[in-house]
Amino acid sequence: MKEGKINLPENFIAPENCKVGDFYFSILEPSITEIDYKVVMSSRKRLRQIFKRDDTWPAEDMTLDENTKDLIRHETEFKQKKAFAYSVYPLDKNEYIGCIYINPTKKKSYDCEVYLWVSDSNFHMDDVLFRQTKKWLNEAWGFRHAAFPGREIAWDEWQVDKS
Repeated sequence: MKEGKINLPENFIAPENCKVGDFYFSILEPSITEIDYKVVMSSRKRLRQIFKRDDTWPAEDMTLDENTKDLIRHETEFKQKKAFAYSVYPLDKNEYIGCIYINPTKKKSYDCEVYLWVSDSNFHMDDVLFRQTKKWLNEAWGFRHAAFPGREIAWDEWQVDKS
């Protein structure tokens, strides 16, 4: 986890499971390792643009065990209020479709960094998830300046911005 901050009141309690518009969010944790691995690996080429331009995650040879360790880390960070990662489902919870990550930022002009993705097979839901997540972060979390690098902020601009 990179250093930085998430601008939240000290007594803020992050929702663990919640309905957000057309979606259901739940803490990203190791009980979904197998389905998460399947969805991540099936969408890996596009996912390499989610956290930074030309990322190496997920690697072609990422193992189920490595994926499990990632999910354990996400759950631990959530419990420690260091970062907040959610698994995303449609409201009927019949299919795991992606993730949302609310991460600390070093950029003083932002409350946090937010990354989100949906599987290749659910890419048609990407824009709706983005808009509803942005609204939720504003209303439920009180974020007025959440950064969405690679989405609302071009990678070149984000990487040089010192704010």
